[in-house]
Amino acid sequence: MSATWLFAPSTNALHDTGHHPETAARATAATQALRQDPRLREACHWGTARAARTEELARVHAVDYIAQINAASDTARRQQRRLALDPDTVVSAGSYEAALHAAGAVLTAVEVVGRGEARHAFVVARPPGHHALENRAMGFCLFNQVAIAARHAQHLGFARILIVDWDVHHGNGTQAMFYTDPSVFFFSAHQFPHYPGTGSRWECGAGDGEGYTLNIPLAAGTSATEYLRAFEAGLTAVTDRFHPDFVLISAGFDAHVTDPLGQLQLTDADFVRLTHLVKAVATTYCAGRLVSVLEGGYNLATLPQTICSHVAALADQG
Repeated sequence: MSATWLFAPSTNALHDTGHHPETAARATAATQALRQDPRLREACHWGTARAARTEELARVHAVDYIAQINAASDTARRQQRRLALDPDTVVSAGSYEAALHAAGAVLTAVEVVGRGEARHAFVVARPPGHHALENRAMGFCLFNQVAIAARHAQHLGFARILIVDWDVHHGNGTQAMFYTDPSVFFFSAHQFPHYPGTGSRWECGAGDGEGYTLNIPLAAGTSATEYLRAFEAGLTAVTDRFHPDFVLISAGFDAHVTDPLGQLQLTDADFVRLTHLVKAVATTYCAGRLVSVLEGGYNLATLPQTICSHVAALADQG
């Protein structure tokens, strides 16, 4: 058994965004780098994913919204053009199919990890997902893969789910979906104030979910040392009160010092440290069960190697 499985749907490129920061080249470059990295050839297994079904998406998204994305993609196909859903988010003829397979890849990753066929998995998912709300696309995102994965893990019998989001942008969609739910802990470290404007320290959940959201807002220019200190302290605070049965990572790499859409200062070595910290939580509380899902990261010159460093840290048995 390979401890780490990798998924990269061939449909990633069908989501055609045109001249846009979130381009198909991100997934292509990442997938190629992962396949060529000598550290990963023996340590990782490439899995084949399926498309998500409507009823699986509907655990977090409104059925009417799912139909809306399908219809928008169909309109784009008939009119042979891309449609703007908001100033940042576009749909092309192949976007619905790409989004179904991105979600399906994450669901498959949860299944293989849940069955014990793998300890960890990483998914090159495109389009990204953590800004997508129950009934609204935003921030480059159509379907919220990590939220869908959390509900799928619960459907498989894993009651308590920890979502760790280290994208430079706050995962407002994921937070909103679980804000009143004590069975899913949402922990995010992100630049603040920054798009989408959410993620203050005072956003900590509501109702039964109060105390099960923890945001670590960090100012632009925050050093890697300060970031890591705050992240580790926050993760400790999470596990002091919540012992997960399954861990999910919204793995955005736009907090990298070279990224054009953020102003934080992390390097590849810092993402390795973040990976080891989260992996240690999974090892301690849930037999290592961890699925990591690509979110942001927009510097094509550095993103592939950063992703490889993250996956190598996941696969490291030391």
